[in-house]
Amino acid sequence: MLAQLRLMGFWDIVRTVLDISIVAYVLYRLLLLIRGTRAVQLIKGVTVLFIASWASELLNLSAVRFLLDKAQVALVVALPIVFQPELRRALEQLGRGGFIVRTPQLGEEELVRVIADVVRAVGVLSKNKTGALIVLERESGLKEVAETGTAIDGRVSAELLINIFMPHTPLEDGAVLIRGNRVIAAGCFLPLSENPDLSRDLGARHRAAIGLTEESDALVVVVSEETGAISLANAGKLIRHLDQETLNEMLSAMTNRPVTGLPWLRGTES
Repeated sequence: MLAQLRLMGFWDIVRTVLDISIVAYVLYRLLLLIRGTRAVQLIKGVTVLFIASWASELLNLSAVRFLLDKAQVALVVALPIVFQPELRRALEQLGRGGFIVRTPQLGEEELVRVIADVVRAVGVLSKNKTGALIVLERESGLKEVAETGTAIDGRVSAELLINIFMPHTPLEDGAVLIRGNRVIAAGCFLPLSENPDLSRDLGARHRAAIGLTEESDALVVVVSEETGAISLANAGKLIRHLDQETLNEMLSAMTNRPVTGLPWLRGTES
């Protein structure tokens, strides 16, 4: 190895290092992309399949090898379909430069305010048992979701969110989409999750929240109309029965911002 390096010129070494670095970075970004999604389990299954194929060849198990070869051919067709959400997210990030630079974020103070207003609105809606779906867009663009609803483009405030979800109003049944510090649209439709392992007691709101987070990196806050329970969906998983303080902490952590207290909660809880 050392002898080969001595024979290589300076620019050959630079090109080799650059080549390896690019491949390593792309693999790292892909791992971040699929972390926390169903793709992780699928990759484990594919890995087991290839290990079994290698073992069958080593042990000269011709029948098993034949079946595994056919399965690998089927995988070539099936994988793009199975990994469609992850491939879509990867292409979205590549198209907007997400593999190289991060999308500019709100200032710390403004983001803290937005989270506080969302949590305050959710608290009121929860107490009144008013169903709600609040989507917080992150890296993945959700323009197609916004187009299914009614354009709002208003500054995020607890009062605005509460009024949108009031019973017997035109936009109460859809989802609100928040981008940065703006309410982009309301009355939006979200894709329902097709995960067969979900609990049967989950309603359409919760399944829609999970479905969107399976296809994007958005955060979705859900308020149950039946019980007033607060839930948070992220990466295809649902965290249920949250209080306002916990919701504030989780939203702050998931947006990489320091957790702040909620002074307006003081004296309001027994």
